[in-house]
Amino acid sequence: MKNTSIPTKNILSFQIDPELFEPATEEQKRQQEIDKPGMSFFRDALHRLWRNKLAMICFFTIVLIALIAFIVPAIYPYTYTKQDVSAQYLEPFEYSAKELARIERGEKVFPHIMGTDHLGRDYAIRVIYGTRISLLVGLVASIIVVIIGILYGSVSGYFGGRTDLIMMRIVDLIYSLPDVLIVILLSVAIGNIVSTSKSDLVLRLGSGMISIFLVFGLLYWVGMARQVRGQVLSIKEQEFVLAARASGAGARRIIIKHLLPNCISVIIITAAMQIPSAIFTESFLSFLGLGVSIPMPSLGSLANDARNGLVSYPFLLLFPALTIFLIVLSFNLLGNGLRDAFDPKLRN
Repeated sequence: MKNTSIPTKNILSFQIDPELFEPATEEQKRQQEIDKPGMSFFRDALHRLWRNKLAMICFFTIVLIALIAFIVPAIYPYTYTKQDVSAQYLEPFEYSAKELARIERGEKVFPHIMGTDHLGRDYAIRVIYGTRISLLVGLVASIIVVIIGILYGSVSGYFGGRTDLIMMRIVDLIYSLPDVLIVILLSVAIGNIVSTSKSDLVLRLGSGMISIFLVFGLLYWVGMARQVRGQVLSIKEQEFVLAARASGAGARRIIIKHLLPNCISVIIITAAMQIPSAIFTESFLSFLGLGVSIPMPSLGSLANDARNGLVSYPFLLLFPALTIFLIVLSFNLLGNGLRDAFDPKLRN
């Protein structure tokens, strides 16, 4: 007779007895709920940056300074070249005798918010124009550094071998050069060459401005190149790169489509830290008389001009120095915030 009884469970079987389980409580169900929806790396980094109060204060400070530098000159009643010999060395909100006479006649005279210089030019508009020059130099120089550094570093890191060895020895050679001396010599040499040009662009920007851009293009890209190279070396052997290579993708496509998008955090952080360096270098060169051409003001040239009357008129040095300090500090702190937000190694 056939045995119809239920077979006993083998102790070596992987069958699970349902009686060993019990329904989850409401508290346990709530613990399994997702606290927040998933988000991309870039969006998460921006969210972390937004929560960094110090970095956001610096960001809005930079935005405010930029708005003042690019909008105020269009509505300001004075120009940076207008001279008034009767209004020399006026202190902030002080009027000259000629301006007081106009006020007595019932005319409206806009005050000199930051005083005037030795030629009677309004100092506030000159500081504003100097700030504009510093911001433009910082932005354009950073773009130049980013482009050269990305191209150089990605090629060196991707091809490796002898190509990487030769390219990195060139970087080491540039690193070993004394920065200040080379910057001064290059600025003088390039300035003399560029000053003889008849190009409209050169005449508009001035030989000093062009020489500053060329100096950054020749010297200051090496840091970006090293950062990008290190990032490319760390990811070029990963599976998605090997798969792209196996599918027949060329070196150019792999670098542009696969490697550089994964280096975006390093590029953003390094570029943000490069801007204050460029601004400070421009101010330093202008202070030495190697920066922008006169009569275009620069924060460095304004600080240099203020040395002659430092004891009697300290405000002439105070305003450009404070502006340089505020811009460089804001960019540095914003760069630190970007590093904290985009660097995965610093995440909790």
